[in-house]
Amino acid sequence: MEPMAIARGTLGSTVAAPEARSLAVIGTDAGGLAGLSATSLALLRGASLVVAPARLLPQLAPWWQAEQTAARVPAASPCPELLASDKPEQIVAPLAEALAAGRPAVVLASGDPLWFGIGRLLLQAFAPEQLRFHPAPSSLQLAFARIGRPWQDASWLSLHGRDPEPLAAALQKRPSALAVLCDPGAGGAESVRRLLRASGLEAAYRFWLCERLGHAAERVQCLPPLDPLPADLDPLHLVLLVAATPPPPLPQELPLFGLADGLWLQHADQPGLMTKREVRIQLLADLELPTTGVLWDVGAGVGSVGLEALRLRPALALWAVERRAGAAALIQANAERLGVKPAGVVEGRAPEALEPLPDPDRVLLGGGGRDRASLLDAVLPRLRPGGLVVIPMATVEALAELRPRLETAGLQVSVSQHQAWRGAPLADGTRLAPLNPVLVLSGRKG
Repeated sequence: MEPMAIARGTLGSTVAAPEARSLAVIGTDAGGLAGLSATSLALLRGASLVVAPARLLPQLAPWWQAEQTAARVPAASPCPELLASDKPEQIVAPLAEALAAGRPAVVLASGDPLWFGIGRLLLQAFAPEQLRFHPAPSSLQLAFARIGRPWQDASWLSLHGRDPEPLAAALQKRPSALAVLCDPGAGGAESVRRLLRASGLEAAYRFWLCERLGHAAERVQCLPPLDPLPADLDPLHLVLLVAATPPPPLPQELPLFGLADGLWLQHADQPGLMTKREVRIQLLADLELPTTGVLWDVGAGVGSVGLEALRLRPALALWAVERRAGAAALIQANAERLGVKPAGVVEGRAPEALEPLPDPDRVLLGGGGRDRASLLDAVLPRLRPGGLVVIPMATVEALAELRPRLETAGLQVSVSQHQAWRGAPLADGTRLAPLNPVLVLSGRKG
């Protein structure tokens, strides 16, 4: 093939000039031919070979006849050769022959051919300069346009022929918006809903179901958690999960402990940064909460562990300490939602923020990062006799650094490791998606 021509664009940039011999790859929306631009229709009129999804082929012959009647194509022009693209391996040879013979060829695709489309497969068989792409809006663009939400901050993933574990992992990070391309052969939107429920996040997201986007019969609806999916759910659908403030719960209707992750208000900049339900339950047990006394929750995050401790032991004096800006207001808001009252919420950096607090009977040391060793050194002298310090950790290096400090201080030390899995839909069954393992270091003062 001849070298690709290069034309000069504005500001001295180089752009590829249109090739005399190239395959036109044209994106369509759910409306099919009716949604094509004038440029795309002109390419289609001049084609001698049209490759398209089988669902579009019945539209092409009547369209061609209508074009001839309207004199948009020469009356003697035959209908182009039509070939289904549902088996991509069968279209490469005919396209290559048309390209070599200089016959105009068009490939019709869904949405943006280069976004989970046939474009990737064509680029494996043809050089980029042999292909001219004319994308239609992708399903994601249409979905966010329909609900009227900017999507530059959105995440997305596809479940087509894929394991659902990436969706479980994505939900742990609590994205502000997540688009899920559903696989109707593996449960479709119901798989997404089941995984959202298993993650305890139903209350934290609006569940938008988008069907037949771009078609005259498209349907977009926001489904409450308990509403069933439509009985006539179209196989051509996707789900948008858009973060929302969970409705305030009725404290008297909540379980005694182990509240769902989705019930907690989050920091907008790091919405997934909180102690997960399974770890929270373990920490509440390891703290061996007394009926009365003082509990420090250092590095409190959204306040989840300390506030659940107050639900179990209302007479405890909880002091929640978090250095993140806006933390005090968020923790207080979560406390009000749960109907509990901390003794105090301190927004500041430990150990300085700990100085005016009463000495503790229990300490949960959840923050500190690289400064956790010096923070522990400041906490231990303040811990009352018989008191417990409990430290959740993500790395073995942290354990190697902190355990000797507890032992040197004369505390009785225990170490445990906890791994939890959550059920995720897999075809007609359930697989287990792992959460991050957590090490728990505890020390009791004699």
